[in-house]
Amino acid sequence: MALETQIMADLKDAMKAKDRVALESLRAIKTALLNEKTAAGATEMTEADEMKILTKLRKQRVDSITIFREQGREDLAGPEEAQLAIIERYLPAMLSEEEIEAKVKEIIAELGASSMADMGKVMGKASGAMAGTADGKVISGIVRKLLA
Repeated sequence: MALETQIMADLKDAMKAKDRVALESLRAIKTALLNEKTAAGATEMTEADEMKILTKLRKQRVDSITIFREQGREDLAGPEEAQLAIIERYLPAMLSEEEIEAKVKEIIAELGASSMADMGKVMGKASGAMAGTADGKVISGIVRKLLA
């Protein structure tokens, strides 16, 4: 398991460097991976499972940052952004809206989708194809725009 090994090595480095933010972030990742692993019955996790967990942690941080900013709590948004930066080190680069739109157009053409009735099929295929590299809300908005 490459990710777990990488997290452990980075955790040791963060301890040596006394980097509190990195320690908190890496411990959160390690805990999430361990919880998922034990919930699955101590089986080996695939890379897709690991990316799903990291994506979930990323989404939690983004949601927290949004809420804190809406409430004018920059003191809480700052640490969340720092943790988000560390979590994103382990995720593949996010696709731009143009790249997402191009992929969604390909999927629509492939499936022959033409109306909002086909949104479920398109979303299922698009979400699977862009898992970990695109936000579901962005994909959904683009699919809606293209099928409308």
